[in-house]
Amino acid sequence: MQQSHLACCIGGFVCNPIIPIYREAEVGYILRDGRAKILFVPTSFRGFDYVNMARALQAGLPDLATIVTVRGEAEGCLGYEELLASNAPDVASGHPDPNAVKLLLYTSGTTSHPKGVLHSHNSLMAELLAARDYWGLGASDVVLMPSPVTHITGYLYALEMGFVTGCAAVLMERWDASEAVELIKRHGVTMSVGATPFLRELTDTVVSAGALLPTMRLFICGGAPVAPELVRRAAQAIPGCAISRAFGSSEAPTVTLGVRGVEELELGATTDGRIVNNEVRIIDEATGALLGEGAEGEILVRGPEVMLGYTDQALTDDAFDQDGFFRTGDLGRIEFGDFLAVSGRKKDVIVRGGENISPQEIEDALHRYPAITDVAVVAMPHERLGEGVCAYVIADAPVSVADIGSFLGEQGLARQKWPERVEMVDAFPRTASGKVQKNILRDRLVAQAQPTEASL
Repeated sequence: MQQSHLACCIGGFVCNPIIPIYREAEVGYILRDGRAKILFVPTSFRGFDYVNMARALQAGLPDLATIVTVRGEAEGCLGYEELLASNAPDVASGHPDPNAVKLLLYTSGTTSHPKGVLHSHNSLMAELLAARDYWGLGASDVVLMPSPVTHITGYLYALEMGFVTGCAAVLMERWDASEAVELIKRHGVTMSVGATPFLRELTDTVVSAGALLPTMRLFICGGAPVAPELVRRAAQAIPGCAISRAFGSSEAPTVTLGVRGVEELELGATTDGRIVNNEVRIIDEATGALLGEGAEGEILVRGPEVMLGYTDQALTDDAFDQDGFFRTGDLGRIEFGDFLAVSGRKKDVIVRGGENISPQEIEDALHRYPAITDVAVVAMPHERLGEGVCAYVIADAPVSVADIGSFLGEQGLARQKWPERVEMVDAFPRTASGKVQKNILRDRLVAQAQPTEASL
């Protein structure tokens, strides 16, 4: 991955990492929308045959000229070693335009298809330099990266940060908290950036094993709701480590950068960190009026690390206001002058373990299920991942979780999008205009997850 990534950077090509759990539906759309010309795949990974998927998709992708296999060879594909040894012409310019597109990263949000996020060399470098300076990163630091390099977090801090600071990166192919503890000890890890489940499970493992991690000085957590108590508990379990929430996205990688020291623990637990290298506006959702400190509204952001736009110009036009501020779709408020506290989301995207899942995409697929007449997919509380997927279903016959999972697998949707719970109902709560009131459905699930007085 690192070799092909560097080749793209030097040659002025666009790098498009694809999340490995994606299957035909997602990968096919991404390759078609991005007009990919060359695709690098393992022959197989975690029991899945990527070559067969790539070959099947290639027939319908006129731009995709070459499939290159890594970790093995396959008929009809170019092996990675063969590619390196080939006499292909040198098409690298050696002087790529720093404002040209460098990264194309697809993110599933509130639309049924993944959105193609475009970043330049400069927008990514702006983020890296801001993080380096704020956190005081240098050549003596070692970053543990549990997030895949196909996410903006893994891409920046596993593949890029080392070239800016000289720090080392320790990658994990599969998350395991016990292994993470051993890696931290073995390599003298000083910091990590990861989603909520990573911090929770690392903390649990440290506490249960009585482990000491004296080299850890920073853990930045985001991508899913982070309970204040988790931050406090983690800080107690890993003394000397500044642990805090942070807020960002593929479009605007780090609107906030958490806190810098253990003395700011409460700010790290109760806010999403200090706003760095960005301008943030909080506006009234209904009127668009600018709101003052402490008032909750929609979060807008403008800065050098914000994306250039989406591959779809119409989405880009909708995403920015007339002053060039990016509409995050999240709600929050500014506190203590330059800290941001995120309180929720305007739309009903499900954040499962740091992964954004579009309910509409799942609903679109389930509407093709023969027995289902209507469906509403919403987030539900999940102890480990923050949020899970629940499908409220109106159908002519009973439908189980297993039935839906099997069907969505046939539709080519990645497993993490399959509902973990199905609620059979006769009707949905709706507004006067007929829109399903998903907030009511979500509230039902939250209420059911709360312990009753009798159980306390």
